[in-house]
Amino acid sequence: MARHARRLGVAHLASAVMALFLCLASTAAADEKFDTQPLTIVTKDGKSHAFTVELAVTPRQREQGLMNRTEMAANRGMLFAFGETRQVFMWMKNTYVSLDMLFIGKDGNIRTIKENAEPLSEAIIDSKGPIDYVLELNGGTVKRLGIRTGNRVENELMQSLRKAQ
Repeated sequence: MARHARRLGVAHLASAVMALFLCLASTAAADEKFDTQPLTIVTKDGKSHAFTVELAVTPRQREQGLMNRTEMAANRGMLFAFGETRQVFMWMKNTYVSLDMLFIGKDGNIRTIKENAEPLSEAIIDSKGPIDYVLELNGGTVKRLGIRTGNRVENELMQSLRKAQ
């Protein structure tokens, strides 16, 4: 009886260790790494606003996006590149910071803007037409800097993709 109880205890311990290992392995695998680049938004009145953006270019990077982050510096953001012109649908699932989403065409012009997307919401945010990029900035940035549709976004990745197509 004591031997059976000891085997059961070892089996439970092994199960717990294996569960912990799998949990940590899946968490590590979920954390994508992002390259960064400078990005500038030029308003119609000629003002330039500089940011450093993380690049979400692979399907896994685009899926993770800014999920599970609790803060982002004022001059930071994330640029999603889809590799094609199409209508895009975004959401804020597991995203803890309010975001402004700028939907950008191949030419770099901002087509539509969603200001102050609600954190943790699973509501669909529609680009309302074909676009090539989405730029996510901290909520309130669009209003604070006077960014509007028709403003131009300049970035090395966008320029290189434009030339390649």
